[in-house]
Amino acid sequence: MEVEYVAANDFILQLCTSYLARNFMWASSFNSFNDLPGELLCSCIKHPDLTVDSERHLCNATLVWLTAKTTKSEGWIDNIDHEKFCLKQIRTTLLPLWFAAGTRRCRFFSKVADRATATILSLAKQPSLSLIGVFREGDMNHHRVRLTKYTQKVDLSGCPQITLGLFLLSVLPSCGADSMLRKIIKKSSVNHAIIGVDSSQISLALGQMLTFESVQEVDISNCPSLSLDSIVDCLCKSFPSLRTLRAANFLNFRTTKLCWLVRKFPLLTNVDLTLDINPVIPSQVSVISSSPIPRKQRSATPFDIHICHSVASLSYTSKPLPSNITKLTLEGRTDISDSDLQHISEVCTSLNYVNLKGCISVTDRGISAMIINCKNLQSVLACDTSFGNSSILALCSGNSSETQGSKKNSQLTAYKLLDLHISGCYGIDGVILSELLSGADYLRSLCLRDIQFIDNALYSFSGSSLKILDVCDTKVSCAALYHVICRNPDLKCLKTRGCTNLSQLEMESEERKLCNASFTMEELYSQLGKSCKLEEIEFGWGFSFLSLEALKPAIRTLRTIHIGVGGSLGHNGLKLLPVLCPLLETLILYFQVISDSVIANITKTLPHLHFLALCYCLGDISSLGFSYRLPNLRNLKLERVAPWMTNGDLATLAGNCANLVELSLIGCSLLNSESQDIISSGCPGLTSLRLEECGEITANGVGSLLDCHALEDLILRHTGSGIPRNFIIYAASKLPMLRKISLDICDAREGDFDIPSFIDRYFLSIVKIARCKRQKCTLDFGDVEARRTPVHKETLVLYWNSEKLVRTVVKERLY
Repeated sequence: MEVEYVAANDFILQLCTSYLARNFMWASSFNSFNDLPGELLCSCIKHPDLTVDSERHLCNATLVWLTAKTTKSEGWIDNIDHEKFCLKQIRTTLLPLWFAAGTRRCRFFSKVADRATATILSLAKQPSLSLIGVFREGDMNHHRVRLTKYTQKVDLSGCPQITLGLFLLSVLPSCGADSMLRKIIKKSSVNHAIIGVDSSQISLALGQMLTFESVQEVDISNCPSLSLDSIVDCLCKSFPSLRTLRAANFLNFRTTKLCWLVRKFPLLTNVDLTLDINPVIPSQVSVISSSPIPRKQRSATPFDIHICHSVASLSYTSKPLPSNITKLTLEGRTDISDSDLQHISEVCTSLNYVNLKGCISVTDRGISAMIINCKNLQSVLACDTSFGNSSILALCSGNSSETQGSKKNSQLTAYKLLDLHISGCYGIDGVILSELLSGADYLRSLCLRDIQFIDNALYSFSGSSLKILDVCDTKVSCAALYHVICRNPDLKCLKTRGCTNLSQLEMESEERKLCNASFTMEELYSQLGKSCKLEEIEFGWGFSFLSLEALKPAIRTLRTIHIGVGGSLGHNGLKLLPVLCPLLETLILYFQVISDSVIANITKTLPHLHFLALCYCLGDISSLGFSYRLPNLRNLKLERVAPWMTNGDLATLAGNCANLVELSLIGCSLLNSESQDIISSGCPGLTSLRLEECGEITANGVGSLLDCHALEDLILRHTGSGIPRNFIIYAASKLPMLRKISLDICDAREGDFDIPSFIDRYFLSIVKIARCKRQKCTLDFGDVEARRTPVHKETLVLYWNSEKLVRTVVKERLY
């Protein structure tokens, strides 16, 4: 009987282990995951069917489990062996750089994370030599991406060390023909650091690849060592059922190859080719000069020729093959032209979602032609483009194939519209916009930010399904907002920041006379409180403590609040905020009067807070307000609120915010060069760092600051004139993920900075260099030099895309 009992227990354990391994992502999302016995977790991790989206998810789940165990003194000694086993199973060379660097402060993982970060940097900087070392190790299983027959998603995003060679290592069999293929990989890697030099070698590798039918989504965003062109053949061979491909920040992928991509993946429905948006939006800046520099074409390798032949077979002159793509994101791609949109609309006939945000090279005519061709469009995101009257008229046009007896609304493309985001599009006539919204009955998300004279359009809107409304920086009236809010009880997100009319006594408009209605701000917020359950709000002018009181019933589920210029919560409102909004995750405050007690109350009572921004706030603030631990905080902005901050205060802050990914400090004038060590050691996982008017941090150059190896966005302005001339190129070579950098000539040790070429820019796509001029200050009475202060003059912006470098000089200071 005892033997049968033991056998039954073993069977149940095996069954549980197998189920948990196959469904690890689902299981780790529950709080009860932390109660798993150590033996069960260890068995699950070493199970051959362990299925995770990425090594990061496995590592993070393990660290969360270990952290939970340390809070329970009982049984912890028994788990030491489990701890060591679990951590040894992590394939550290497959972790994203930002995650590996960020876990260097984790007490369980610090030594492992240090080694992992060093290995990742080595692989990223010298992929060919590093791969040779991988082959010499013998057992390469630790370098293989976890793939099983149950895998549905593969996430390699943020991994600069991932090359085509390492990817092939994961999709080739581990025995048999593997030895021959290793020689091919090694030979190709030594010569070119990527596979794909010899088409016969590629064909041989493709023939031996394993197939994973269940994989439906792949994310290779922010992988600078990968070539999208070269990896596509491997992806389509190994993942024939792929439906979603996310490949953000692949700068060298030309959009003319999209049709080739479609042909390779016949089941593909969702493609994301996002790039960083060009900071020079013509309608928003004053351009002094602009000059494009065409990219020099390198000599083509046999693999490039193979790609060119594939693309040529789908050239614009040939008849396009229709695809299944329904969702296409081209955000920030300035290399897209009207002809590209035309061809895309012919190939992607099933398209119902398109994101063209920041695509400044396409015209209103090109966008309208795409809308007319794509009969199934339901979502159009075209912020900061030339979207205008022609595009709106295209949305208002009917399908000529529809019967004459149909009602006009059912014929409109607008009638099917679910999402419309057109902020920053200035060529829009209010009458035409009204016509569009009058037929958009099923609209869920509407962004009209910075579009003026929208009252008539909002009055025309009769839909009742709206969940997101953004009218920031417009002249919208209370009455127009009231009209929309009353009809849309499912509203979850409302943004009115920068709407100056909301705080003024409005004059009677024709619409309000017809409606016989006059509304105050408090009536508006009262209606919101009665009818909606809000999750995100952005308010400014006219928002007060009384407004917060009126909103009480609606903000119990609030996760994001942004109070801008003209809004004032006051001491009582800020004190009450954590009580009214216990689920708050993002808190952004501009120009508020705050105190240490308010900050302490916020940090102590909002456990889910991950983004805190205090900008240009007044009040009695000191380091005491930041003396509490914020382990969940990921993004911190202290802009013009902490002039008292010393290196000691910065060290305390970094110690309490151990998991910061983004940090912005402006106006901390007491900081010096030692602050670099504090930031790099206290916040090693930073991806974004902004330091401005921060004393003498860079007076002796930039050294340990670059130990934040995962930086993607770096801003250093007025932080000390010690930055060397070659800093941009040097930083790009040291930081494999760096895409954006902003500097000021005032900080240049030799008076200027070297501009990188296409070859030595590495992963950079945007460089901004601000220039100041000395202006006499009439308030100073010292010597002549002291009476001259730096005042911004212009900004040089360098922006790379797949075709060229554009050098633009603008009057504005861009960040």
